[in-house]
Amino acid sequence: MCGIVGYIGPRDAYAVLINGLKRLEYRGYDSAGIALVNSKTRIYKCRGKVSDLEKYITGNDVSGNIGMGHTRWATHGEPNDINAHPHKSFHGKFVLIHNGIIENYARLKETLSETGIKFQSETDSEVLVNLIEHIYEQGNTSAEIAVRLALSKVIGAYGLVIACIDEPDKLIAARKGSPLVIGVGNNEYFLASDATPIIEYTKSVIYLNDDDVAIISKEGLVLKTLKNDPQTPRIHQLDLGIGEIDKGGYKHFMLKEIFEQPRSILDTFRGRVGADFNELHLGGLYNVIDRLVKARRIIIIGCGTSWHAGLVGEYLFEDLARISVEVEYASEFRYRHPIIEPDDVVIAISQSGETADTLAAVKLAKECGALVLGICNVVGSSIPRETDAGVYTHAGPEIGVASTKAFTAQVTVLAMMAILIGRKNNTLTDVQYRSYIKSLTEVPGKIEQILAQDDKYKNIASLYKLANNFLYLGRGYLFPVALEGALKLKEISYIHAEGYPAAEMKHGPIALIDHKMPVVVLATKDSSYEKIISNIQEVKARNGIVIAVVNEGETTIKNMADHVLEIPVTDNIFSPLLAVIPLQLVSYHIAVMRGCNVDQPRNLAKSVTVE
Repeated sequence: MCGIVGYIGPRDAYAVLINGLKRLEYRGYDSAGIALVNSKTRIYKCRGKVSDLEKYITGNDVSGNIGMGHTRWATHGEPNDINAHPHKSFHGKFVLIHNGIIENYARLKETLSETGIKFQSETDSEVLVNLIEHIYEQGNTSAEIAVRLALSKVIGAYGLVIACIDEPDKLIAARKGSPLVIGVGNNEYFLASDATPIIEYTKSVIYLNDDDVAIISKEGLVLKTLKNDPQTPRIHQLDLGIGEIDKGGYKHFMLKEIFEQPRSILDTFRGRVGADFNELHLGGLYNVIDRLVKARRIIIIGCGTSWHAGLVGEYLFEDLARISVEVEYASEFRYRHPIIEPDDVVIAISQSGETADTLAAVKLAKECGALVLGICNVVGSSIPRETDAGVYTHAGPEIGVASTKAFTAQVTVLAMMAILIGRKNNTLTDVQYRSYIKSLTEVPGKIEQILAQDDKYKNIASLYKLANNFLYLGRGYLFPVALEGALKLKEISYIHAEGYPAAEMKHGPIALIDHKMPVVVLATKDSSYEKIISNIQEVKARNGIVIAVVNEGETTIKNMADHVLEIPVTDNIFSPLLAVIPLQLVSYHIAVMRGCNVDQPRNLAKSVTVE
């Protein structure tokens, strides 16, 4: 989940690298560094953020047209200057930056140490750069061959950029399990973990596949596999604008992305809703829709917020399509020897499309013969390429580490899939089908109404910014929203928070409730409305503080709760799309008032590309 950037061409490499690292800092911000490669390779690195690196470099020589940069999320070794990337080999022949984990690094390190190589850092990445140098020196071979031979001995995941001082006019890139993209410019090339540092220079990119190795010089690019099989680079055109990765006048990316949700949901169903609300078109499912409709079971896999979206999907598919659904943590799925049958459908949900645990689960499901679908936000990412079919969310770039608009876009896609399947297997009538489609198109406007009440959420935040604990309760479709609300609060404000099904409160969590405990209750009108009222009464009987999210015009709960946050009335199946918005904003404002770094919470990174 580290950020990688590289450049080779006529430009000042330092400017490209430092700006690229700023764009990629959401992937990791424990430490940062750059290497400028020519006849005299210079490495500058330090603990902290990219801004700390800039200060550290000030006054030093940053000339050169070839280089690499890295912003780190620590796996092996604590965040410090020595463990920061780039790493240099023992004899100084190679420089490397790495995203991923080398699982057999300890054995390799022991073997290399026996040859007299001494290690400076605690990282697995330094082991790899020394392995490359060892093979290079022992075999009297080229840098490219040394890289390919070294990687054939490695177990694990990597996205790599490597330079050899004996061949200072080229960079070597390789990928297995960790994303890497190459931007193709006019006699220049850019490398990065994702497209965000590239779009201001070129829209033409090459996505590396697993086991690809790219040898890049100013003269051109050669692509091959680890086994030296030539590959023909396939150039894709980015559909992404520079304005999409700027804050756009907002104080934080997270706030911008919360306020973008009316548009991101609209973009997710735009072009997929027929005229007069008479049809849904999910072109990515066209070739597999019959298998999906006839599925014996749907298994949804995801991590974090994507798992919460999957829980909403469980309610949607079982309610509207009457298909049995199981929702699994991708991180646990493949380790418990799951039973997967050929007539199962597995849906993998990932904002980045690179989540390592989810990607591993996808590969297992494919091996078992199941139909595997992806719901992802990043075109060209690994999960869309590994799955049989799928649907993109079109939420646009999400830079804030705490996911917001990705969640609502994922739920939007799941709702469209469930509505479509429900109609095709005749669980839904034509009238219901059209009604749901029409209701979906009204969601963006209703979210705009919720966002217009931001001052209310800010006021709630000011009252409870010093709380030590929060409890979130919901039933039915809103239980996953309770989990998501609790996750958002603890991710960015570091307040302990837990989400529960409201009926489970009296089976344990009620012991925590006192006059200091804010309890957020999701209480829109549905079949469990009366039971939610009973849950609120139970909280109030223990002197708990109730913050209720209710439908506009609600009066009963309004007279019981300490605070009421109103949202427009919608079909029950779309209530998660509305109810989550106040929770996102309250969490955001609490975090800001507590002085937390909202966009870069401690210990977190955006894309978890290591297991």
